[in-house]
Amino acid sequence: MELANSDIQEIEIRVPAGHHHLRTVLRLQNGEEFVLQEATVANLVRAFITVKTHPQRAAIRLRGVHLEERKEGFADWQLLEE
Repeated sequence: MELANSDIQEIEIRVPAGHHHLRTVLRLQNGEEFVLQEATVANLVRAFITVKTHPQRAAIRLRGVHLEERKEGFADWQLLEE
């Protein structure tokens, strides 16, 4: 699926009631909604900025990895650079 600006009706970014982290809701013109968690958007933005601003880097691939051992407070699923 490829999304263009014309496919998007609105984007809402907020902390839902009872939560502590941001959610990004993409509402499409066709009525579909995608909800992205804060960590997902943060990883996407970090990777985007790295590729956009790095003088030689042309791509980054992040892959979902389940971590058995991790720092305290970190989720067991992380998007890590390959």
